Amino acid sequence: MKRYQLMAPCHFGVESILKKEIIDLGYEITSVEDGRVTFEGDAEAVCRANIFLRTAERIMIQAGRFHATTYEELFEGIKAIEWEEFLPADAKFWVTKASSVKSKLFSPSDIQRIVKKAIVERLKGKYDIAWFEETGASYPVRVFLLKDEAVVGIDSSGESLHKRGYRKLASKAPISETLAAALIMLTPWKKDRILIDPFCGSGTFPIEAAMMAANIAPGVNREFPAQEWDNVIPKKIWYEAVEEADELVDLDVHTDIQGYDIDSDVIKIARGNAALAGVDKLIHFQQRDVKELSHNKKYGFLITNPPYGERLEEKSALPDLYGTLGERFRKLDDWSAYIITACEETEKYMGQKADKNRKIYNGMIKTYYYQFMGKKPPKRTKQQ
Repeated sequence: MKRYQLMAPCHFGVESILKKEIIDLGYEITSVEDGRVTFEGDAEAVCRANIFLRTAERIMIQAGRFHATTYEELFEGIKAIEWEEFLPADAKFWVTKASSVKSKLFSPSDIQRIVKKAIVERLKGKYDIAWFEETGASYPVRVFLLKDEAVVGIDSSGESLHKRGYRKLASKAPISETLAAALIMLTPWKKDRILIDPFCGSGTFPIEAAMMAANIAPGVNREFPAQEWDNVIPKKIWYEAVEEADELVDLDVHTDIQGYDIDSDVIKIARGNAALAGVDKLIHFQQRDVKELSHNKKYGFLITNPPYGERLEEKSALPDLYGTLGERFRKLDDWSAYIITACEETEKYMGQKADKNRKIYNGMIKTYYYQFMGKKPPKRTKQQ
């Protein structure tokens, strides 16, 4: 089976988590760059990566990579790619996105126009036709220029992989599903440990945690353009990947995952989203103010995305809100707290210094992942 270089973009700051996910799937890493991990794989890898990876934004087949400082070089570089290996004569293809960083070619619209034209010129010669009807399967093309190096990918995912299909409604300023999954995976939380999100909003953190606990693959209930790429990926491989995912699901797992929010309407949204994700039986959602945060057991986790004055709350309200969160957290017995926020004074307001602080970009917003580590639970004996 033909092998490809597969590119998986991700949020800046979580590349190490995506790298581990890909290795755990059984694939070899080629390179790790800011916001992108490249690995080697075949057609089966395209299917399994789309279905199983929790922290990737999309999966692209790298069609070509070359140096370009002029539009002529860009045109010739694109034309030299063997597009006929990917695009049949009836393919619907377009340049869905072009980006440029620190490169002489910087106009996205011009880059898109030149790339489309070069692909057409290549295929004209290979298929001996002058006009392409584009009535077949969709093959979105993406082009990235960094320091005058052009990387060209064919997007197998279509809509971003953060769109799992369960979040039909969202509260204000929701965190993306892929970032939520990555932040959970940056903690030592396991399915047998308590997890509470006191600012759960539309329920993304609890739902992603429950899907991990039940071994539900994040992409199993959605569709991808590459499912129609019969010339590249046989349908049988998609069926086998979905079957593999279905066999791993365990909805009988015992969990203690909870989500609180002060807004009752938001809690209704969270419950609806959890039901669509198939994990509503694994999560307890409740309308509750952060002032009422409590739990009688030890060694739990708070993982949350509280308001931070950018979109939800005025900055003047943050000292009291974060102060209350810190106060309630300290009353929990040997718990850990993981908080993503753009508020740079989180430690001051909470009244304690974080053990670790990791910079992560939530979209275009620079945020900080404050990590307050609690004690580890004692190791269990074989009898336990």
